[in-house]
Parts: sequence; C-alpha cells; structure tokens
Amino acid sequence: MNQHGPKAELGDFLRSRRARIRPEDAGLRSFGGRRRVPGLRREELAQLAGVSADYYTRFEQGRAENVSDGILGAVVAALRLDAAEAAHLTRLVRNAGPGGAAAARARGREADEAQEVRPGLRRLLESMPGTPAFVLGRRTDILAWNPLFATLITDFAALAPERRNKAWLVFLHPEVRGRFVNWETKARDLVAYLRFDLGRHPGDPRFAELIAELAEHSAEFTRLWEEREVGEKTHGGYHLRHPLVGELALAYESLVLPDDPDQTLITYTAEAGSPSDAALRILAGAAANTSAAATGASAAHTSTGASADAPAAPAAPRA
Repeated sequence: MNQHGPKAELGDFLRSRRARIRPEDAGLRSFGGRRRVPGLRREELAQLAGVSADYYTRFEQGRAENVSDGILGAVVAALRLDAAEAAHLTRLVRNAGPGGAAAARARGREADEAQEVRPGLRRLLESMPGTPAFVLGRRTDILAWNPLFATLITDFAALAPERRNKAWLVFLHPEVRGRFVNWETKARDLVAYLRFDLGRHPGDPRFAELIAELAEHSAEFTRLWEEREVGEKTHGGYHLRHPLVGELALAYESLVLPDDPDQTLITYTAEAGSPSDAALRILAGAAANTSAAATGASAAHTSTGASADAPAAPAAPRA
C-alpha cells in the first residue's frame, strides 16, 4: 500500500467525508440526474461552509495558507464531523500547511524512540489481579500488561517485542482474532483508532512499516483502512470468548496518562454478579496459578542451576 503525503492524506479524508452526505440531507436542492461523485460536490460543500468554491478547492488540496480556526470550524460543521474526526482534520490541515512537513518529521523522530512504562504504573497493573489491564502505546503497541489480561488474550511474554502490537495481533494472530466474538466490530474500531493515532504521528517510520505489513497480509485490513474512518479510544464493550469459560461480555475504560498522551491505561470489567463476572473470576484464578507456577519454576531454576558461590548473572536489559 502506498503511503500518502500530508496533502494527499488531507484531500482523501475530505473527499471521503463529502461522499457520506447527500445534498438533500444538507438542505441543498438536488436537480436529479447522474452525479459524477457520490455525496457533496466541492462547490456544494463550499456553499455550506460559507467560502468560495476556489478557496475550498485549495483547502482540500492543502494549498490554502493560514487556515483560520473559523474556517476549520465551518468545514467541520458542514461535513458533520464528530470530535475525533474534527481533531483529525485539524492535524491534517496543520501537517499539510507551511512548516507542517518539517514538524511531522521531527515528531516522527520522537515517535521512533522506545517508550518506557513507569515503575509505578507497572505496580498499578500488578495491584489489580482481578481486572484485565494493559498499557497501550503509539501504533497500538502493548507496552505492559497484568497476568489476567495475558490469560484473557494471549501470552504476550512469549511473543517477540515487535509482535506485541494490538493491530497486528487482531488481524494476523489466529488465537487473538478468535477471542473476539464480533471480530468485525473490533477490527473497525481498531482501524479507526489506528488512523486517528497516525494523524498524531504522521512522520513515524515504524507506523508506515506497520500499515504496510498489515495491508500486505490482510485484505480485510486494506478494505477497512481505505474507508478512512477515524475514532478515538475512550470506552465501550466487546464480547469475547475463551476456551476455559466460553463467552463473556466486558466493558473497557481508557485512561490517558496526564503526563504522557502517548500512553493509555485500559481496563476491562464485567457487571457485578453477572455470568461474565463469574467467568472473569475463574480466569483470574487461572492467571494467579500460572503466575505462581512461573515464579516457582524460576526459583527452582535459580536454586538448582547455579552454585551458591557463583556470581549472579547480570540483569538482562529491558526491552
């Protein structure tokens, strides 16, 4: 899949939003006959936004300079964008404007740096043994998780670090894909969030590599990606299935870290007293047993595999 520059990305997004609106739905008179484009024409969108057709054409092509907040607001209203789409459009306009490319490259260099999870946040994850929880980073990388989340989804520790990515797992990992009863809904939400996050990090080379890999190996990803939907991860719910307990309905909450907008703590809960709550308790017990067994195996290996007089092995660097 070819990666678009900021101007082309802006134009593609605006055309996709215009295509959703019929003239009669926007209060414009339709003269019938065959239209060359679905939805609103540029001239019709310009009329709704209160700007000239020439200005809107330049705006859509990324050639309008010094776009004011008022103009942006008028286009947002005319296209009936929600909050996530409006934020995404604002970023696209700024990225396509003067100095936008240089700023995007600078942010891309920053985004290419490894993300670190604070020790306190890791302790917070460990303090919730009955709640599946994890930390989501840029590009939907899974940065940290607690044992119950691993039991619910997959053994993340067994995966190569570059494969601990939510989008890659949902589209290309059969076990994780099978966890979601309504996989299409999960996939759509994930792709919409991925595009939203890409708008925040347009110059991130690892983002481009991820999109290219997903498109190469998943026709379903390509289909959803070309729809150009945008969505922010906030709260909601999914139906999951697990071989130990069957199906369960879980709600999730997303908490963006106040000092790092590129890290989000996500938790899953079940309604108290529900069958899903009982299923989650069973999984929590299984997770505790797995953790205890892993700790015991590690201790046994240490006591039998090293002499008391032998020096301690150096700690492995954290990925």
